[in-house]
Amino acid sequence: MPRNTVKNAAAMMDRTLHGIGACVFDAYGTLFDVNSATSPFLGDLGDKAEALNRIWREKQLQYTWLRAAQGKHADFWQVTGDALDFALDVLDISDPGLRRRLMDAYLTLHAYPDVSPALGRLKEAGFRLAVLSNGTPKMLASAVSSAGLAGKFGAVLSVEEAGVFKPHPRVYQLAVDRLGIASGSIAFISSNGWDVYAASAFGMRTVWCNRAGHKPERLPGKPGLVLPSLTELPELLSTG
Repeated sequence: MPRNTVKNAAAMMDRTLHGIGACVFDAYGTLFDVNSATSPFLGDLGDKAEALNRIWREKQLQYTWLRAAQGKHADFWQVTGDALDFALDVLDISDPGLRRRLMDAYLTLHAYPDVSPALGRLKEAGFRLAVLSNGTPKMLASAVSSAGLAGKFGAVLSVEEAGVFKPHPRVYQLAVDRLGIASGSIAFISSNGWDVYAASAFGMRTVWCNRAGHKPERLPGKPGLVLPSLTELPELLSTG
C-alpha cells in the first residue's frame, strides 16, 4: 500500500468517533437549508433578499434563546413568524401575501445535497438515526417529507416535548430517553456551533458540520469532529 494511503488511513482512524450507537441530527441549517425559504421570491425581494435571510435567521435564534431565558415559551412556528415580522419591518416590506408565502415555504425547505447520501450510508452501516430540533412536530414532519427523507429516521424529536428551546439540557435528554442509550453513545450533529458545544457539555459526542466556516465558540463543551459537510461523516463514526 502506498505510504500516503497508509498515512491518510491512519489519520482518519485518529479522527474516528468510536462507540457510537445513534446519530442525532439538528434540522435547520444542518439538514435543511433555511435560505431556501426565500429563494422562490427573489423577484419580490430584489436586493433585500440577502438581508432578509440574515435578519430572519438571526432573530429566529435570538428569540428562542431569550424566550428560554425568560421562561416564556412559544413554539417554533410562532417564533419563526415573529422573527420574520421583525425582518420585514426592518427592511420596510409590507406585503401580507408575501409574508404568508414565506412562512409556507419554511414548511418545505430544501435539504442540502450531501444529506440524503450521508444518511443512506449511515443507515446501511447500522446506525440508528434521529432528528432533534427546535421545530414543531408539524414543521418537522413537513420538512422531512418534502425533502424526500421520510423513512430515514427512527425518531423525529421536537423541543415541544421538553417545553423549552435548545440549548437547555432537557432538550438533549429527550434523545437519551427516546433512544434508550447513554449520552456518550450518541453522535450529535449540528451546523450551529452553540448547539454542538451545548450537546458536548451535556455529555454527547459531537460533530460540528461547520458549513459556514465559523470560528470556534468560547463555550463549555468541545466538538469531537469539525467537518465542512456531512459527506465524510459515515467514514468517521464507528460502533466499536
